[in-house]
Amino acid sequence: MDYTTIAMVVSIFFLSFNLLIKSHIGLAKKKSHNLPPGPKPIPIFGNIFGLGKKPHRTFTNLTKIYGPLMRVKLGSVTTIVVSSASIAKEMFLKNDQALSSRTIPDSVRACDHSKFSYAWIPISPKWRNLKKISVIQLLSNKRLDDSQELRQAMIKQLLAYVQNCCIKMQSINIGKAAFTTTLNLLSNTLFSMELASYESSSSQELKDLVWNIMLEMGRPNYADFFPILAYIDPFGVRRRMASCYSKLLDLYKEIINERQKIRSTNHQLDAKPTNDILDILLNLHQENELSMDDLLHLLVDIFDAGTDTTANILEWAMTELIKNQNIMDKVQIEIEEALGRDHSNIQESDISKLPYLQAIIKETFRLHPPTAYLLPRKANSDVELCGYTVPKNSQVLVSLWAIGRDPNIWKDPEVFSPERFLDSDIDFKGQNFELLPFGAGRRICPGISLSYRMLSLMMANLLCNYNWKLEDGMHPNDLDLDEKYGMTLQKANPLQIIPTPRNN
Repeated sequence: MDYTTIAMVVSIFFLSFNLLIKSHIGLAKKKSHNLPPGPKPIPIFGNIFGLGKKPHRTFTNLTKIYGPLMRVKLGSVTTIVVSSASIAKEMFLKNDQALSSRTIPDSVRACDHSKFSYAWIPISPKWRNLKKISVIQLLSNKRLDDSQELRQAMIKQLLAYVQNCCIKMQSINIGKAAFTTTLNLLSNTLFSMELASYESSSSQELKDLVWNIMLEMGRPNYADFFPILAYIDPFGVRRRMASCYSKLLDLYKEIINERQKIRSTNHQLDAKPTNDILDILLNLHQENELSMDDLLHLLVDIFDAGTDTTANILEWAMTELIKNQNIMDKVQIEIEEALGRDHSNIQESDISKLPYLQAIIKETFRLHPPTAYLLPRKANSDVELCGYTVPKNSQVLVSLWAIGRDPNIWKDPEVFSPERFLDSDIDFKGQNFELLPFGAGRRICPGISLSYRMLSLMMANLLCNYNWKLEDGMHPNDLDLDEKYGMTLQKANPLQIIPTPRNN
């Protein structure tokens, strides 16, 4: 990042508005005594130079000084960082409506995504319609139950790929394999088709495309700190996002065009429709309940939220199991005792019989959340939170990273210990504010059930059928836990592990 260049650009703009800024200083001083505490900002730039490469870690360290409700100034944007479960609880239970809007990153404005995306548009009749479609017609438990055979077929493909690597004693990039599987699980649920192959580069290309979207979306962007810079997109973030979005949208348009041809032919022949999620969406489009733009951008949301995040969580879980062999042994024993030694094809209905596996997933959500922060909220008005004022138009970030490592909530928070969730009623569905991987309140992620089904099904089958070890020369203690910062938290160095057959 060329700070000198950006400093010159920003200074030119802000010097032009110097008088306007001064006119508001008096009002700001009157209100500042009731704002949350935070590090002292420098003129114009605020605290942006102190973000570092991993802002989630920087902010977590700062909370040790300023407390779990902290104010930072990111250029011209006042940002409130929530880093405790108790404050998150008050926020979602008492102030969810007042904090229901989004601060829109400039990157998300590419291809007008922010105007159609269920994740980003404000609470409105359109948003409520998209929510109803997502929750009731697309991602309901009944709909997911009806499509589980498609996902089971994808698990068989994953196991066939792993078996081939096992025979060759070949290591597997587990994150890439998980992404390919998740992509095909999701695309079969939505489109009744596969979008990737384990043996080709197409899944990696699509993985890179989705990751680049999440990376650009989460990257500190000066156009977000100084909205006036959005007109010139100084670092090309929006341009890069437009390229990524365009490629995804073109892919979905191609799939939709092919499906419409099939639907037209089936109608003429009076044949039975596919009746998958895409058919449902196209029916809604024909009934004028969903525009084509809404449909396309809803698909972008589903694939962005459902592929990279799920694959990352599985990779982090397998990383922790490799580092903690006793935990891997324990969950494999649980699977054998609950389902039998010859049970090699685990179904979604079997997961409820595996409480330790479920505890491992919860512990992974805690220690390695899919995102460092929930998607940013925006205060529609001045909001009182824990005795402080969250000013109107300020950005509110809920730090999953900090809450998951809060020693006031978790004993030995840096230790991976699934046992903490045994005999515990803490869940991840938005009611327990210690664990919010999918958010809470009215803007909770509607894909909780699908994501959990895919994640638990992949993990259970991988652990049931194979033992796992690092490549020759590597010791579990040498395995790093460093992450790359973006909208999602991807493992910095991909996990390469070798499957070996289990002696069932």
